[in-house]
Amino acid sequence: MGSRKHKVAEARKETMKSVYVAKLNNCPTSPRKMRLVADMVRGMDVQKASAVLQYSKKEASIRLEKLLRSAIANYEVKSGNSWEDANLFIKEIRVDEGRMLKRIQPAPQGRAHRIRKRSNHVTLVVDSKTEDK
Repeated sequence: MGSRKHKVAEARKETMKSVYVAKLNNCPTSPRKMRLVADMVRGMDVQKASAVLQYSKKEASIRLEKLLRSAIANYEVKSGNSWEDANLFIKEIRVDEGRMLKRIQPAPQGRAHRIRKRSNHVTLVVDSKTEDK
């Protein structure tokens, strides 16, 4: 690795030490359904978002709540502080399209219809409101 790439990589590692991220890849829910749930909790306080996800009827909320708990655990490990004292909130939540499984559905008169089983990637970033930067 060249010195320029090495310096950029080191700078990226330094910035990632203060960012608390959790990722969920290849979640077998369509991105549109996941974005509906993600929009409900975007920018919310962590405690309130967890309660909203816990009592939501949508199936995607179960996976998103688990991801939120993972982000909170990442915060506790990286910073060494308790999440209750930190006043955490959801800084960023991104839902990107994942791979698409293409299947065939038999149709009348010897035809076939294509079924697209979509998946998504979710990235959740948690940050503290009281943190001095």
